[in-house]
Order: sequence, then C-alpha cells, then structure tokens
Amino acid sequence: MTDVRLARTAAELAEDTRPHGLRAVVMTMGALHEGHAALIHAARAFVGSAGHVVVTVFVNPLQFGAGEDLDRYPRTLDADLEVSARAGADVVFAPSVDEVYPGGEPQVRITAGPTGSVLEGASRPGHFDGMLTVVAKLLHLTDPKIAFFGEKDAQQLALIRRMVRDLNFPVEIVGVPTVREPDGLARSSRNRYLSASEREVALSLGRALDAGAGRAADGAAAVRAAAEGVLRAVLEPDYVELVDPDDFTPVAADHAGPAILALAARVGSTRLIDNARLTITGVPRS
Repeated sequence: MTDVRLARTAAELAEDTRPHGLRAVVMTMGALHEGHAALIHAARAFVGSAGHVVVTVFVNPLQFGAGEDLDRYPRTLDADLEVSARAGADVVFAPSVDEVYPGGEPQVRITAGPTGSVLEGASRPGHFDGMLTVVAKLLHLTDPKIAFFGEKDAQQLALIRRMVRDLNFPVEIVGVPTVREPDGLARSSRNRYLSASEREVALSLGRALDAGAGRAADGAAAVRAAAEGVLRAVLEPDYVELVDPDDFTPVAADHAGPAILALAARVGSTRLIDNARLTITGVPRS
C-alpha cells in the first residue's frame, strides 16, 4: 500500500513539485469499490513507478436532475482514501463544490450534442452536459496525459472520447472493462441501496446481457429481443437497445460488426445500468 496525499484545493493539488513521470487521472464520485480500484490499478500499471496517479473524488451536482439521489449519494472519503492507497494512487483530489464552481453554477458548459440526448440522456436530461463540464474542469485542474474510465458507463466513455477529440484536449482516454461481483452484478456505488431481494432481481440485468450476447450469430433483432425478454420477465426496463459504439444510435436490422447492448432499469428505488460489447456476426436472411 502506498502513502496517498489528500488535496482539497487546486492550490494543494499543485503543491507537489517533485519531478515525476507520466501523470494519469481516475475520476470518481467517491464511494469507491473494486471497480474503481481496477481503474487505479490500470493507471498505476500504465504509468509505472515513476509516474503519478491522481484520483478525483467529487459528487458533481450538475449531473443530478430533480428528484435524483444527490443528497443521499454516499460520501465515504476516509474509506476512499484507503481504497486509493491500496490500489496505488499518489494523490486524492477531493474538492468542495465551491472549489470546483467558485462562482456558483457555471454559465458556460460543455454540450454533449446528439449522443448525449439518447438512452441515459433521454432518461436524465442535462446529465451528460453536467458530466462533460466537470470532466473538462478536472482535466484542466489535474493536467494528466492519460485518463482512465470504466466501460460500465459506456455512453459516458463515448462522450468523453468525443469531447477530447472534438475540442483537442491533450489527453489519452482509456476504457477499463466492467468489474463484476461474483454473482455477475456490475460493481456500482448504488448497489449498496439494494435490499437482499432487490439484489436478486438486479441480477436479471447481467442475465439479459448474456442472453442477448448468445444470439449474436442470429442478427441484431434477435440479440435485442433475447435481452428484453429476460429483463421483462422480472421488471420493466427503462430501455434495452443495441447501439453503435461511437454515437449510440440504434444499429440497423442488417448490421454486422461491433455493437453495444445497453440497458437500464429501476430496481426498487435504485436505477441501474449495464452494457455488453459484442460483435454481430449473423445477418437475417431476406
């Protein structure tokens, strides 16, 4: 376990003047779990012992809509510091809302564009604008050469890559595969809200992805139908979609090649998302 330094302000973050190699950042909203630890491990492995790994912990109010769980979102900084240290981080940057937005809510924000208005964007209007705005600010504040994000939030990852490409951010974005519990449930800070019975229901998300992936040789419609059938057997999904990995538009019925099977559902009061990357190899016969 490495020693980890806590920085609360941009000035404190800049205090470390020791020479160091490649700097990587892992952005989180705290309540760290093994999924976050995998991101930190990946960052440490990439930059090596001479590199510098910064973990940000910030619950961003801009990406929570009315009625969402901003107030009850878990804040566990002491535990987050321990997870970060064990995984190999050098610094945890945990600023206040006033530190990140010193003039109040920013008047100028990043706009997510068309990809930000579908799936999660349709369910949570404005969410991706708020997410991209804080990611842009944190990239400026931490000044990394490389940033690691989880593939569990596939639409978020695609949008961050698009922002970096479109606005010429001098940073490389790396996706890290989803980390799952032994029973298949994708690791999420919101899993702690689930009761034992709700957790059992939540396992249907992973089962739906497996069912859809198992029909990849039968074409796009078969993949989507298989996943939706499994999910609807136990709960009402927010969406079940098979989309293009770059812009999250639905793939055509005759699509062959890479795709993302994305789904979301509310289990009790907790909204969960999951996805699987797959390759459609079968095309329906006319």
